Amino acid sequence: MRIIYLHQYFTTPSMSGGTRSYEIGRRLVAAGHTVEMITSWREDSDVRDWRQERIEGMRVHWLPVPYSNSMGFVDRLRAFMRFAFGAGRYAATLEGDVIFATSTPLTIALPAVHAARKLGVPMVFEVRDLWPELPIAIGALKNPVLIQMARRLERHAYRNSARVVALSPGMAEGVIRGGVAPELVTVAPNSADLETFQRDPDAGLRFRRELGIPASKVLVGYTGTLGRINGVEYLVRLAAALRDDRRFHFLIVGDGLERAEIEALANAESVLGDNLTMLSSVPKSSMPAVLSGVDIATSLFVPLREMESNSANKFFDALASGCCVAINYGGWQAALIEDADCGLKLSVNIDEAARALQALIDRDGEFQRRGANARKLALERFSRDHIAGRVRAAIEDAVLTSSRNS
Repeated sequence: MRIIYLHQYFTTPSMSGGTRSYEIGRRLVAAGHTVEMITSWREDSDVRDWRQERIEGMRVHWLPVPYSNSMGFVDRLRAFMRFAFGAGRYAATLEGDVIFATSTPLTIALPAVHAARKLGVPMVFEVRDLWPELPIAIGALKNPVLIQMARRLERHAYRNSARVVALSPGMAEGVIRGGVAPELVTVAPNSADLETFQRDPDAGLRFRRELGIPASKVLVGYTGTLGRINGVEYLVRLAAALRDDRRFHFLIVGDGLERAEIEALANAESVLGDNLTMLSSVPKSSMPAVLSGVDIATSLFVPLREMESNSANKFFDALASGCCVAINYGGWQAALIEDADCGLKLSVNIDEAARALQALIDRDGEFQRRGANARKLALERFSRDHIAGRVRAAIEDAVLTSSRNS
């Protein structure tokens, strides 16, 4: 089977960011399929046209489209549309049996539908966030005309999809509300890289020593994007609330639109350089050492119901690393944590959250036990092979059904 895989933000382990498409793509190749990865090169470059290279058996096609998490909405939209128009024309020149397109951004549906129609092949659409519900909820999308256009694009994507892959049960429910038959929707969350993210105490200690964080401290960490929806100022306020409890140290690793504001708050609260350390983003390949040094790994979002359906990579990396996992939102991940006893749900009230963390470490060996349970959950339910297998089955089924109906 020849798969044309569209993902504007394809990332390899040597780059910063989530590697879901890389992991799924190489497993599709291992299963005997051909994969053409259509993506963008986000760094500044003198190259202006497509270039190709082989990565893990995939042929990766890069179109230079500068992008960063610090961009404003208008600049992001320009990047989305530039890639959409370029990728649609380009993908239609390739040979394929199926188009597999993954959002975000939702504009990926434009080149995917165009190429699928030109080639006369089915399209499988992967929903990573419920657009446009999320940008509307956070106020990033306010213009009524743009909201209407986004809703039309969402319906356009679903109408033209032979199958839809959703990254959480809540996202699947949203897709079904959008008019897709339940039997055409596959839930395949982000996955845990069990080989890469094995807890390595020595690597964790080395990482701590480099930062001057004693091994005796309980290290509470956040690793990921510092954007509006992430609400990482929550961790700064938590560090301030626990400033006098010298058992704790806090760590933020990442970049994004809100980094300057978060750093300014940390300075204003007098925690930066005291019980809080901030680092810029690191390559995915460096993250195992970081998480090996973290005791309690957090996944954070601003208090919005729409965010409870998220499937953040950081959550699954934390599971694989055997970290006790702390989140500050409800939804399916909160239920997972409770059922597996692998972490805790923190209150949006900072003082209550601080007391919950103190109560956790007051119990000798408790956060370590929950960390072991996190690794067990990753092994049993969220391995890379298991999740990639669910995606592969959805793609294969779409092609088989299409061939039967043709």
